[in-house]
Amino acid sequence: MRLVFLQAFILIAMLLAGEAALAQSCQQLWVERNSYYKAHGYCFKTQRAIRYFGNRGCFIYNEEDVPLTGGERNRIAQIKAQERRFGCGDG
Repeated sequence: MRLVFLQAFILIAMLLAGEAALAQSCQQLWVERNSYYKAHGYCFKTQRAIRYFGNRGCFIYNEEDVPLTGGERNRIAQIKAQERRFGCGDG
């Protein structure tokens, strides 16, 4: 009986650790993706991004106008794909 409880406890702990790791991964992906826009002077619109990055010194108001390099665009596309796979929120 104790073995069953121990196994259940270990399983629950593993599931909770996996959820925490996923949340951290989503946050890290979000920060990396938006860091490219911040570096080019983009003015964020969401409260989450404004709280995290701020809009001080921003000068580009349309996301399409951000002069990303080809490499940056490719990396952003990879990040977005990972975010979809992980089921990350868009905030």
